[in-house]
Amino acid sequence: MATKQKRILVVDDEENARIGLTRLLSREGFIVDSVANGFEALNYLRQQDVNLIVTDINMPEMNGITFLRELNKSFPKSNVIMITAYGGVESYIEAMNLGAFEYINKPVKIEELKTILKKIFKETSH
Repeated sequence: MATKQKRILVVDDEENARIGLTRLLSREGFIVDSVANGFEALNYLRQQDVNLIVTDINMPEMNGITFLRELNKSFPKSNVIMITAYGGVESYIEAMNLGAFEYINKPVKIEELKTILKKIFKETSH
């Protein structure tokens, strides 16, 4: 029996980072969509189920932590990987306390991401 292709949503205000991550994940065989901010992501998620959300933390209007809080209200079972170029202990602790699956630094290393994806989809497969 073929396994259903996993769908990932990338949320990042930096266009180059968003495009790069989308391409990287697509090459790994995932269906990938991307949006520029948390508001767009919440609208997208009201129309489309995803298996994973990869979101930047440092974004204007709605940062990744606020987005994660909103996500928990409307989509509490979401798998989320937080990414940041400006990692700090406070945001790491807050993200993990809010239920983020993982927190990684930019630039994203493909091998690190592959390891996390295997872990997420192994733990969430039924």
